[in-house]
Amino acid sequence: MNDSPLTHFDADGQAHMVDVSDKAVTDRVALAEGFVRMTAETLALVTSGAAKKGDVLGIARLAGIMGAKKTSDLIPLCHPLPITKVALELEPQPDLPGVRITATVKTGGQTGVEMEALTAVSVACLTVYDMLKAAEKGMEITGIRLLRKEGGKSGIYTADTGAS
Repeated sequence: MNDSPLTHFDADGQAHMVDVSDKAVTDRVALAEGFVRMTAETLALVTSGAAKKGDVLGIARLAGIMGAKKTSDLIPLCHPLPITKVALELEPQPDLPGVRITATVKTGGQTGVEMEALTAVSVACLTVYDMLKAAEKGMEITGIRLLRKEGGKSGIYTADTGAS
């Protein structure tokens, strides 16, 4: 028997999709964040609506929603889930400078939506980059992480924000 905490491996060490059929159906929610760092000049294109490709934040929001819905198509061992909510917030941050992106994903099911929230943020960050790459190729996507998850056997997880 394999005592590894890595549940995506069977007793022989082979990758497999975890069997969640015996898990309880519970409400589950996950919150993730990420950042796209850019110059103040590029951020001004976003906030003024002057980006050549159009509404950067609106398009990235839609892309993030689509990304969450496609997570099981992108991550090989993720279960397809009946997602009940995907919400993204894209906030220009002049002090960064750049954009902070958060995604909240909800479901009622037998497994969590952490990967869907992380995928939503990742796809939204990549879309911001795509929409602005003609203005700045040196943008940096950074800080993609899970901030909070609720539901399931392991209960609530909240990331350490480092604030004292």
